[in-house]
Amino acid sequence: MMFTIGVLAERRQPAQSLAGPSWQVAGVLTEPPPHDPWTEIRRDGDDVLFYAGTSVLEFHKSETGNYRDNLATGAPRLWIVLRPTDRDPGMELALVTADPDEGESMTGAGDLVVEALAMPQQIAGALAAFVAEHHVERPFIKRSRS
Repeated sequence: MMFTIGVLAERRQPAQSLAGPSWQVAGVLTEPPPHDPWTEIRRDGDDVLFYAGTSVLEFHKSETGNYRDNLATGAPRLWIVLRPTDRDPGMELALVTADPDEGESMTGAGDLVVEALAMPQQIAGALAAFVAEHHVERPFIKRSRS
């Protein structure tokens, strides 16, 4: 199953002009607008809200255990990753995932912006149905040393 997700990102200029801008993911859209990636949506002084673009969110049968854990929290999340680029405005949309392990693994790279935002209900419902259909419980087998 796949969804096309739109992402909003915000660039904020710090009060100190010596530091560079900070980035954060500002939202996800289940119905992406017809804008080009990195279209400016709103400007407030030096702070800018961009439509960062679209990403395809795919569900994989091998990750149903992780999806199930995400849903079991009661507040499922999507992890959105932005990475620096030399192209204007300085960031690009790298990934949208519902797999908490994949999302959390991206936090180790120092130059990536990784945000976990609330999963839209439409996606959470589809993910729950996907897990119900495809999840196979795998028994844990402890390996003995020889």
